Amino acid sequence: MDIKQIQDLIRFVSKSGVNEVSIEQKDFKITIKTSQVPTIVNATIPATQPAAQAVLPAAAPPAVLEPINDTSKYVTIKSPMIGTFYRSASPEKPIFVNVGDEIEPGTVLCIIEAMKLFNEIESEISGRIVKILVDNASPVEYDQPLFLVEPF
Repeated sequence: MDIKQIQDLIRFVSKSGVNEVSIEQKDFKITIKTSQVPTIVNATIPATQPAAQAVLPAAAPPAVLEPINDTSKYVTIKSPMIGTFYRSASPEKPIFVNVGDEIEPGTVLCIIEAMKLFNEIESEISGRIVKILVDNASPVEYDQPLFLVEPF
């Protein structure tokens, strides 16, 4: 099962109202439990990439430069997965991006921790960060808006 299939399964389970789903194959096992609060995902997947070190970045408030009323001219960068949103790699490290920063394709915007893996989320566009829509260390859902970007 690849990450896209897992994300689709999580979306399906969260919308269906089912409380728990378990799938077990020869070298793969996943259990998805839902409740009124966030979705909890426990999975054992064969290692295909090196495990990331566990880090707990310090909480930092989202940055806001100015009130945004008309968002039609901005591009929304959304979460590609369910997990926990972090603005920096660790408490000692600087924040990846702030409001007003210029970004280009490949710029690391944040980290989303999912299933004990820390996934760097990179920009696919060039532009300027206009608004950060999520608090540091907050849970995020698949396809949840994270950033508003004014494209170049």
